[in-house]
Amino acid sequence: MKAARLHATGDLRVEDVPSPGEPAPGWVRLKVTAAGICGSDLHNFRTGQWISRAPSIAGHEFAGEVTAVGAGVTQLARGDRVVADSRFWCGECPACRAGLHNVCARLGFVGEVCDGGFAEETELPARLLLRHDPALDPAIAAMAEPLAVALHAVRRLSPPAAAPVLVAGCGPIGGLAALLLSRRSEGSVLVADRNAARADLVAEVSGATVVDLDALPRDPNLRHAIDATGSVAVMARLLDLLAGGGALALVGISHGRLDLDPNLLVEREIALVGCHAFADELAPAVAMLGDLAPELSRFVAEEIAIGEIPDAYQRLIAGASGGLKTIVRMEAGQ
Repeated sequence: MKAARLHATGDLRVEDVPSPGEPAPGWVRLKVTAAGICGSDLHNFRTGQWISRAPSIAGHEFAGEVTAVGAGVTQLARGDRVVADSRFWCGECPACRAGLHNVCARLGFVGEVCDGGFAEETELPARLLLRHDPALDPAIAAMAEPLAVALHAVRRLSPPAAAPVLVAGCGPIGGLAALLLSRRSEGSVLVADRNAARADLVAEVSGATVVDLDALPRDPNLRHAIDATGSVAVMARLLDLLAGGGALALVGISHGRLDLDPNLLVEREIALVGCHAFADELAPAVAMLGDLAPELSRFVAEEIAIGEIPDAYQRLIAGASGGLKTIVRMEAGQ
């Protein structure tokens, strides 16, 4: 079968590799139907920060069809359509025993600690798979994981229903967060991004208002924001803009360190909220897919085949791809 494997920093190859055999006890074999390219895939490719085994089939945002189940698997059957939980948690550490799988002491991610979804077939523990409506377009199903990440950030921020919220960064997570906020909040949703076309798309799809982060005046009613950029300069700007009594949720992958005067947080009582992957949001995200499908489809920039993944990485890194999400559709020509 064909698969995109990360061998080392900057070394992603599309190769012919053996298909998975019969699944081990507790594991499931899948025919991958669609997968999404994530910003963290690009980060790992560029920096090697999370390379723990090599080569490894990349990709942690994907949907598939069950083709075989291992011994002891009773919750899934051949033919089930499923989405993957990207978090490979141990189930034994204090965090896991408390149900906090996203902060597992030995947490790894699918596509890094085990093979992922940039392949025609893959295998995963049954505990990391969740059924979806078989009538759902696989490209939409593959967006369940980033939707869960965005939902987790929105839940962690927990703005009052009528409060305005500013989302910095209109990539997939920021765009999905803006969409969710527009659906659940009576307050205005503001979005900012250096890429004007991307910000306009998110605003058009979600009903948000595009703002210039540098020129935005202080508003005593603006107390809540999400940073989906990972830029410490943007974080500093957001903290400068927020009125007292609010929160800034951080969901972007950061580069550099934030120079912060803690008195700013103390005196204005602003909470910095870390948002790592998702907790129990995957199931509700899957349940939302059908309703959100028209909007989610508009966020798809392009659909490609496995063989086009390395070129797509380069386009995404260069900022030369339109839209928010690139989908690898497995039934496309290889």
